Amino acid sequence: MTKELTVTTEAVDDIPILVATAERMGVAGLLDEHFAVDSKWQGLSLGKMLEGWLSHILSESDHRLNQVEGWAEARLETLQGCLGAEVRALDFSDDRLARGLELLSDDEQWKSFEAALNQRSIRVYKLQPERVRIDTTSASGYWQVTEDGLFQLGHSKDHRPDLPQLKVVLATLDPMGMPVATQVVGGNLADDPLYIPAINEVRQGIGKRGLLYIGDCKMMSLETRTHLEAGGDDYLGPFSLVQVSQEALDGYLKGVWTGKQSLKSVKRRGADGQLQRVAEGFELSENVTAIAGEQEVRWQERRLVIHSLAHAKAAEAALGSRLQKAQSAIEALTVRKQGKKPFTDAETLRQAAEKLLEHYDAQGLLKIHISEHQQERQVRKYGDHPAETRHAQQLTLTVQRDETAIRKTVRRLGWRVYGTNCPKSQLSLQQAVLAYREEYLVEHCFGRLKGKPLSLTPMYLEDDRHATGLTRLLTIGLRLLTLLEHVARTHLAERGEKLPGLFAGNPTRATDHPTTEAMLRAFKNIYLNFVTVGGQTYQHLTPLSKLQRNILRLLDLPASIYTRLDVESANPP
Repeated sequence: MTKELTVTTEAVDDIPILVATAERMGVAGLLDEHFAVDSKWQGLSLGKMLEGWLSHILSESDHRLNQVEGWAEARLETLQGCLGAEVRALDFSDDRLARGLELLSDDEQWKSFEAALNQRSIRVYKLQPERVRIDTTSASGYWQVTEDGLFQLGHSKDHRPDLPQLKVVLATLDPMGMPVATQVVGGNLADDPLYIPAINEVRQGIGKRGLLYIGDCKMMSLETRTHLEAGGDDYLGPFSLVQVSQEALDGYLKGVWTGKQSLKSVKRRGADGQLQRVAEGFELSENVTAIAGEQEVRWQERRLVIHSLAHAKAAEAALGSRLQKAQSAIEALTVRKQGKKPFTDAETLRQAAEKLLEHYDAQGLLKIHISEHQQERQVRKYGDHPAETRHAQQLTLTVQRDETAIRKTVRRLGWRVYGTNCPKSQLSLQQAVLAYREEYLVEHCFGRLKGKPLSLTPMYLEDDRHATGLTRLLTIGLRLLTLLEHVARTHLAERGEKLPGLFAGNPTRATDHPTTEAMLRAFKNIYLNFVTVGGQTYQHLTPLSKLQRNILRLLDLPASIYTRLDVESANPP
């Protein structure tokens, strides 16, 4: 008699790593502590449910609520083994997930949770906060605009001003990029007033003063700088031409043009490991007085006048191209073409040329000369028309480059003024320039948040509370990604090693800067198989490869997070 054979397979993949890291961060416990659910809540706790959902989001790059229940049903044994609790597919129904997002949207409870999560992460991962980078981004979607709603039309960083958007403010720790403060606000709000609330949240969450806050020119408003100085923190950022005018910058640069002001070179190592000069500059100081509340605040501000060599070179090339286009367009005004009406009035021609100068931003750099002269043309007799001499006014236009003005413009390219209240003993000119140039760190965070694997956009939610809660949940996932990356890179640096095997098609290629996404991809195709025959169920887990064990070692995670799944189940499928 042939015995019936039943085989069931669950895709384990990177779920144990994601859940184990979330547990190490204390996500589930802190969520349950700071967000109270009602008495009707049954099954998995809020924290465990959101941990499981977060592992789905990171593993599948999909935040849609209606996809999670089916995903969980196909992985019940894996989720139970990882979460350490009994799991039902209904624990991840879209209604329960939506309720979880509503709870996360509570501002006061979120601030309390975020502060506790910061303190635990700093303690568990032995982080030394010194620099915080603050920036904003927007997420656009096909939403309905309501009068007081979250989704509003505003300046779009997605280049879609026609779509409603929400705005996200992130404060992240350098150099790892871990978020420590998150704000989700209406898409029509200006950036400037969002910095002080973000700074206050960082202060509350980290519990440390004397940090260096790095941001763009919107963070450098006098109000924000005063708030940082009065609170015992430092700042670094560039001034806009509104904050430090072009005339003021020209005044700073007079000594450079006369040769009286010496410049310090700023160097950094390139991809080849060699030092390269990337900028030059000097610094001066300004006394600043402002009011914070009812208190007068005075401090000495260092102003760093920096010349970026790469920016100057690119700007000079762009200027040359712009002037060439302007000259060609202006000269084409008097070129005769079929169907083109010639200019007969010098003033009209001059206005057209000046309009092109303004369009190409070439005013003062190109000289225009228009001359008028009479042209005689002999017309022969034709039929009843006698021969005659016709007189017509002809306009000649010439364009010349004002080389003196162009040279003065070129020498001003690439210069920018930065401000900081951090003492020179703690932040040299070179350190300040290089610190600001690491702005790609926060941009990388935004890329992860809005793209894969977190996939904030496109967002398939329309309720303001759900959108706020989802954005906050995704920033927890962003923390997880940055912490995994930080741990692996730190261990590689300490051991002087590189990790091979992450690059498809080139298994010998090694890196000392592996990304979390690449390491997690190495755990695809790990399966938990259940074979039932003759009433007896056997389990088998795909053995871990050498690469996978190496990655777990770098992440400070035991192999048992996988091997413990390969035990007899009390309730096999």
